[in-house]
Amino acid sequence: MATSTQASTEPVKRRRIGVLTSGGDAPGMNGAVRAVVRMALHSDCEAFAIYEGYEGLVNGGDMIRQLHWEDVRGWLSRGGTLIGSARCMTFRERSGRLRAAKNMVLRGIDALVVCGGDGSLTGADIFRSEWPGLLEELVKTAELTEEQIEPYKVLNIVGLVGSIDNDMSGTDATIGCYSSLTRICDAVDDVFDTAFSHQRGFVIEVMGRHCGWLALMAAISTGADWLFIPEMPPRDGWEDDMCSIITKNRHERGKRRTIVIVAEGAQDRELNKISSSKVKDILTQRLGLDTRVTVLGHTQRGGPACAYDRWLSTLQGVEAVRAVLDMKPDSPSPVITIRENKIMRTPLMEAVKATQAVTKHIQNKDFATAMTLRDSEFKEYHYAYLNTATPVHPKLVLPAEKRMRIAIVHVGAPAGGMNQATRAAVAYCLTRGHTPLAIHNGFPGLIRHHADEPLGSVREVRWIETDAWVNEGGSDIGTNRGLPSEDIEKTAKCFEKHQFDALFVVGGFEAFTAVSQLRQARDKYDAFKIPMTVLPATISNNVPGTEYSLGSDTCLNALIEFCDCIRQSASSSRRRVFVIETQGGKSGYIATTAGLAVGAVAVYIPEEGIDIKMLARDIDFLRENFARDKGANRAGKIIMRNETASSTYTTQVIADMIKEEAKGRFESRAAVPGHFQQGGKPSPMDRIRALRMAIKCLMHMESYAGRSKDEIAQDEMSASVIGIKGSHVLFSAMGGESGLEANETDWARRRPKTEFWLQLQDTVDILSGRSSAKATWTCYDDV
Repeated sequence: MATSTQASTEPVKRRRIGVLTSGGDAPGMNGAVRAVVRMALHSDCEAFAIYEGYEGLVNGGDMIRQLHWEDVRGWLSRGGTLIGSARCMTFRERSGRLRAAKNMVLRGIDALVVCGGDGSLTGADIFRSEWPGLLEELVKTAELTEEQIEPYKVLNIVGLVGSIDNDMSGTDATIGCYSSLTRICDAVDDVFDTAFSHQRGFVIEVMGRHCGWLALMAAISTGADWLFIPEMPPRDGWEDDMCSIITKNRHERGKRRTIVIVAEGAQDRELNKISSSKVKDILTQRLGLDTRVTVLGHTQRGGPACAYDRWLSTLQGVEAVRAVLDMKPDSPSPVITIRENKIMRTPLMEAVKATQAVTKHIQNKDFATAMTLRDSEFKEYHYAYLNTATPVHPKLVLPAEKRMRIAIVHVGAPAGGMNQATRAAVAYCLTRGHTPLAIHNGFPGLIRHHADEPLGSVREVRWIETDAWVNEGGSDIGTNRGLPSEDIEKTAKCFEKHQFDALFVVGGFEAFTAVSQLRQARDKYDAFKIPMTVLPATISNNVPGTEYSLGSDTCLNALIEFCDCIRQSASSSRRRVFVIETQGGKSGYIATTAGLAVGAVAVYIPEEGIDIKMLARDIDFLRENFARDKGANRAGKIIMRNETASSTYTTQVIADMIKEEAKGRFESRAAVPGHFQQGGKPSPMDRIRALRMAIKCLMHMESYAGRSKDEIAQDEMSASVIGIKGSHVLFSAMGGESGLEANETDWARRRPKTEFWLQLQDTVDILSGRSSAKATWTCYDDV
């Protein structure tokens, strides 16, 4: 895409793009507005904010204001929507839309980016379809002249979905949903201690009138005993079923805390409301359980956006501007969506109609169809929750000949999600009749096993033991960087001794390496001719075969919390630059994605390296920025530097260089969060994806039950990595001519040969303004 310097020389019309937020507010909306404004300016367009949603569009005047680059600085970390949001009844009438059209023409706005729910987006599409008729009417009534409307015969509309409910079909996530889920999980995590201490029950009511996404994901993330969602009401007699499960969990398995999650739109199969107070009364009266109700209410909407919502809103805002510039008069209005890890454009009204169809099917008691119309993830997660919330499912137990002894091992550095993946694997194994075996302290723990260890390095795992891991970080079974190659023969003997039928490996690049070594040793050791699957878990996100690793989202949330805090320390001087060192090994993923989420000025990564010219140019760029800002903004500026970006230009050296060259005009500090990035409770995203991916891994390995060792070894997919690639979750073979080992792995740098996220570097530069500066520098160098 052309920079602003280049685009200004082209004989094209300078677009004026309006952005508004409508309906409810959601964390991340400010990030979307910021991205739209800066991407529009970068694309040689003008940007206008419409305040108070459609109300501002109808009333016009000072409620439509032009925004410039610095106007949206610091917005990423702010909650709510800074340009306001309101439900406008006037816009629902044609007379209101007529006034809105006049205001847009008077301001010269010919494109609109709308961030809201399905009602707001439907209104936007109606507005576009009526646009020619509205202009014609304005001319007939002499409100406008033919000359005034001539440049604005076409109105382009692009939608962004801002909704904490995640209720839009065709997208895996909406702006704000993961931030809201984070608030819920934090609240439930906080009552865990009270529930455990007093053996109490808690009924937690969460938002979701027509969509149970928040309730379902909260139930998964907190290990809830029972769940109520509008899409799939419980069967008749649910009261007895719920009490039976909770009684077994408490009395037979020793579970001291009881959590029930209720969506505000929960109902039975006759559409009678199931209230949180009704659930509480049942538990109190039938079980004598000391039960409390917590209605989280609007706290779920508040606070700053989490890392995912900052990343999502930013990329979708950038894509919205690109969509505006790509649209033709006959193009259907698009809504920007995400599927797995890919930002996409979907016809707006197709998504809206599918969303509204879900509600209709629920009202018609066609719950099965309602579930199928939700995104594919939703149904998968619901299935996963039902089959792991409790291990008692007699109908799902496999016949004896299909049952397996499945070993679970963690390899590499600890990462958020490791415990949750193991918990899910154990619960699934018990549900199906398999035997889950935990290898403690990785492969070194396996081969160092000796008789005087009372528990041994390998032992069966009980469900109640893993249930407590639902919100714990790190690795409770221990993790180690040691590899099988340290003693491959003894490793094989241990596999034989414990009669492993399958191996589930959770970890980072070391886990990938370990399975590669075991696969290559199959010719010599039959013990390794078993299905082996790697579930990537590393903050570095550097495992071949996937664009997402467990732990990376937890790390990003820790980093943005760190950055938000230290930025506040700039409020006194108002002229400070922070150079922050991130982990990530020789992969710059964490630095780049964190830079995108915090609005970094620059990101230094090992893939690009650092040189003296780059630093000199960035220091010049900082000088210009502070000169324009004149200390008006209290937030400090941030530079992210990956720990291995350069052996010469360390974090402290860069900070000292900036300080020296600033000549007193601004300050510079170095900050190294270190292992803070690995710790803490796993984020909700890492918790729920751990469950989904772990069960997929177990189901994949299950498919090899009953096959001979040679048959297994000949199947390339018997040693595989599960991963997200673009819009799909899939397994990739480790070996073979097209396998990951030979084609996708940079063994020397311990990362994939092709890194999907490198294009995000350009987005970071565009939104910081560094991209335009780079273009100027390039021209200067050419001269």
